[in-house]
Parts: sequence; C-alpha cells; structure tokens
Amino acid sequence: MGRGEVSAWGGYVFIINLIPLHVFVLLLMGRFSWRIYVAYSTFFILGLILSMQVPFVGFQPIRTSEHMASVGVFGLLNAYGALLFIQSLVSKRHFRYFFFFTLSAVTAFGFSAIVLLTYLGWIAPWSGRFYSLWDTGYAKIHIPIISSVSEHQPTTWVSFFFDLHVLITMFPVGAWYCMKNINEERVFILLYAITAVYFAGVMIRLMLTLTPVVCMLAGIAFSYTYERYLRDSVPDKSAGLLPAATRQKSSTIVASDDSNGGNKNMYDKAGKLRKPPKIESAEAKEQAAAAAAAATEEQDLGINVKSIVSIVLVMLLLMFAIHCTWVTSNAYSSPSVVLASYHSDGSRIILDDFREAYYWLRQNTPDKARIMSWWDYGYQIAGMGNRTTLVDNNTWNNSHIALVGKAMSSTEEKAYEIMQDLDVDYVLVIFGGLIGYSGDDINKFLWMVRIAQGEHPKDIHESDYFTVDGDFRVDSGGSKTLLNCLMYKLSYYRFGEVQTELRTPPGFDRTRGTEIGNKHFALNYMEEAYTTENWLVRIYKVKKPENRVMLKYAQRKVKRPSHIRYGKVSQLLCLWDIIISKCISEWPKRKGSNKEPAKSRLRETAEF
Repeated sequence: MGRGEVSAWGGYVFIINLIPLHVFVLLLMGRFSWRIYVAYSTFFILGLILSMQVPFVGFQPIRTSEHMASVGVFGLLNAYGALLFIQSLVSKRHFRYFFFFTLSAVTAFGFSAIVLLTYLGWIAPWSGRFYSLWDTGYAKIHIPIISSVSEHQPTTWVSFFFDLHVLITMFPVGAWYCMKNINEERVFILLYAITAVYFAGVMIRLMLTLTPVVCMLAGIAFSYTYERYLRDSVPDKSAGLLPAATRQKSSTIVASDDSNGGNKNMYDKAGKLRKPPKIESAEAKEQAAAAAAAATEEQDLGINVKSIVSIVLVMLLLMFAIHCTWVTSNAYSSPSVVLASYHSDGSRIILDDFREAYYWLRQNTPDKARIMSWWDYGYQIAGMGNRTTLVDNNTWNNSHIALVGKAMSSTEEKAYEIMQDLDVDYVLVIFGGLIGYSGDDINKFLWMVRIAQGEHPKDIHESDYFTVDGDFRVDSGGSKTLLNCLMYKLSYYRFGEVQTELRTPPGFDRTRGTEIGNKHFALNYMEEAYTTENWLVRIYKVKKPENRVMLKYAQRKVKRPSHIRYGKVSQLLCLWDIIISKCISEWPKRKGSNKEPAKSRLRETAEF
C-alpha cells in the first residue's frame, strides 16, 4: 500500500484487506514462516505511516472499521510469533495451559476494546458504500444516493461477457490448476479470485478489481492446455515404447535391487563412493503412476485431436483480441459528453447538445450565476461551463442533494421558495423525449424522490408519484403529483406543441413511448432561457421577486442577528431613515413618478 495508491484510488481498501486475509488463511493452513512475518510487518508499518501522510486520509487507517482487519492480523501475527518463541522455552504441558489462558484473555480484551472504541466514536463504523457490499439491500433503504449511482448497480451476465469475453469460461480452469498444485503464492491468487468475483457481482464498478486476476488465471489455463496439446508425442526410439515416467520408475526399481546386494557395488570402477539410491515414497509412486497414465492418454488422443483443439483455442484468442479492440475503440473511448447515433443507412450522427449548452452558460450568464441541476452534471457544468453548481459528483453532502431533489419533486410554487433560499439563478435539466435518449432526468426522477424522502419524509412521499396500480406514468393516467411537479414541467414545457413522428400525436415522448398527459401549462416563476438543438439540454432562468432591487454582488450585505445591539447613534440614524422613507412614500404622487424606489428603500432599511 504505497502513498501513491492511497492518494489516487479509493479502492486501496480492497488491497489492504486482501493481504491480511491471505496472511490469516496461511496461519490457518499451518504455513506460517518468519519470512511471512517480516514481509507483512514491513508492509503494514510502512504502508500505515505513508498513507497517513495523504492530507484527506489523515488518521483514517487507525480510526475506521475498513482498516481494522489489517491491524488485527498484525497483532495476531505478532502474538503467534511470541507463542512460538515461548513454546521453545517451556514444556509442552505448561505451554498448553499458557496458550489457553493467553488466548482467552487476548480475545476478550481485543473484542471489548473494539466495541468500546466504536461506542465512544473513536473508531468510525463502516461507511455506507462498504457496508452495502455485505448487505446488498442496505443502501437502497437507508442511503438511496448510493443505489442511485449506475456504477453501484449489480453486474449482469451480459456485462461479465462484454468485459471478459472468453476469459470468463477459462479462468475457473486456471483456478483449478492452482488448487491442484497449491502453495503460498497460489493461495493469494485464489483468495483474490473469490473475493473479486463476489464484489464484482455486487457492484459493476468493481469489475476493475476482477479483471487482473481473471487475466492471470485464464493465462494459466491456456498455458497448461497448450503445454499438453502441443507436446511432441513421438516416443524416443532409443528408449523403446515405454513412457518416460515408466522408464524412470523401472530404473528406480533396478537401482533399488542393486542396492540390496550389500556393499560390493558401493564403489564404482573409478573407486569413488557411490551415493545410495533413494527409496520412493507412496506419494512419489502415485505421481509416477499418474504421469504414466497421462502419457498413455496423451498418446491415445492422436495428432488430429491435438491439432483441432489447438486451432480452436487459437480462434478463440483471435476473437478475444478482436472483441477487445472493438470495445476499447467504441464503448470505452467515446466521451459521454458527446453522443453518437446511426441512421438506418449506417451514417453516423453526432449529438453535441451538452457542449452547446455549457458554452451558452459560459457566454450568456453572469460569472457569479448559480446553476441548479442534478448532481450527475455538476463537474461538467463547473468544468466546461465555468459556473457554480449547487451539487456535483462528489456527493459528500447528502442533505444538500436531498434539498435539490425536494425542489425538483415539489410544485413550482414550493420549489421557488427553495430556490430563493439557495439563491438559484438558473435551472438545468436533461430531456430525451424528442430524440429517445434514455438517460434523461425523467428516468432518474424516482431517485430524486427517494433521496428527498430520506431527508424530508413529511414533505415528499414516493407513493404519491405512482398511480393507484403502482405504475410510474407520464401520460394522462399518471399521478397528479407527478404531472404538476417542477421536473415534469421543466422537461415537457412547450413539448405538447411538437410532433416527434408523422404517425404520432403532438407531445409524444419517444423515450417513454407514450403521449404526455399535461401539455398546456405555463411557468409562473421561471422562464425558458435556452434549449439546445435536439432538446437534450434545457435551461431556465429563475424570475426574481417583484419589488426588489437587485444589488451588485459586492454590495450584498448579510442580515445581522437580532441579538446584536446597535449603538444609540445607529439606532437614531435608522429611525430617522425610516421616518424620511415613510414621509416620501405618503407624499402625493406626481404624474410619471415612481414609488418603487421608496418601497425598496423602506424594505431594505427594515431588513437592515
């Protein structure tokens, strides 16, 4: 666990839990060695010190539950080493009693210490993302924002084949070969494979941890297969028709017979002492018999079968190379901000609505404008539009994201109050009903409702956005709460006037495949500012309250708390200002005069 890995990738927690798991399993298998003790102790101490130098990590390696496994294995390894040392000093009977009492005391003390420190808050519990790996339904119930991320969805079989192709069928073969000839290194590979397969099945983003071990085990499987089917099966003429294992066994038996003849054959002709032959064990005899059977079976396969199998494997590897090239160039190389589609004749269409909208924001909005959108587009608006967003892809402030979700889920009147509290200038929504884009905000809307309900359960209820039959519909049969919420109006504003296809009525949503239910409505608190060419991005400007003079950003003042007492001079000045303003407001109004400045001055003074 180097400092660079900790600072660059949050998934380092997987590595620092996999290595302690490997050491713990080796202890259970009875494969402890001082080499393992030195290696793990060096890894743990240096990794702990270096990781704590990263500013945003700090003391997390010693204060979070995700890191406690490595700490526990480090203590267990030292305790085991101490027991081995004590065992060499005392008798077996005394060591048995010492081991029992020491193990009981250490277990009780360690468990009590962890529970106490967790209760006191010194050791933080599992975070939502890590806890959802063990309890897959936890995030959807308690932290919906985690489940709303597409990367946190369970992996489908199609995704496994799309990313791994033929390797998904070959890596279990490599795992079987590793189990057949087990050692310390192969134990690590097997543990890596088992844990990575489980985590990749829970979250699709953890396919990143699975692919390295799949490549290793699939390579082992191909290597063993080619080693068997590409081996020269022509027997050596000088050795006869016997297999190599049989010849080796026969020579061993002859040597054993010669050794039984006494000491007369102990010296060779040169007078040198000849080493006594080794007597084969039962395990060696079984291996020799298995090798002989394999050699006989290999000869029975024939050259034709070997050639066919080798050609099939070569074809599979060629298909895998072609598939990887296509996936890399098409699926994983296209930027998500620029979309591409194809006509029926094969010609490609480029949809550049995202960059078009962000360019408009950068050129036509004030520098201090605040944009409200769903968190998916926060980084893009900040980076390409150079404007401030309320929420972004960091998603660290769940309550703030829930407040934006509440505004999107409420009516226009209630949403306007929230936007005034947040000082919102523009609202940006993604709408794919015109071109059939399935990743728009209407399809994400239920996640906004669930996240808002988690923080504001009295105001937002998910059941209000479904029909009596439990359907989520945007047509005339949809819920009234849905048809009148802010997200629905911002997405379908003026869409009822558009005919998307020749044989469909106006207002036909191509993504949902239905005619919208609320077509003719007006916006009272917002106005359309910009809509891109394909209606993919829609930007609305929030209207400012009436009878309110907009001040420059540098002149805005924060309202002072009521408990702050002003001096007598300030109180007299404020009172005099209020009297003058009131007199001016009650003065007979001339023709063409304007009372708005007086009202504004009075309100501004009262707020001060």
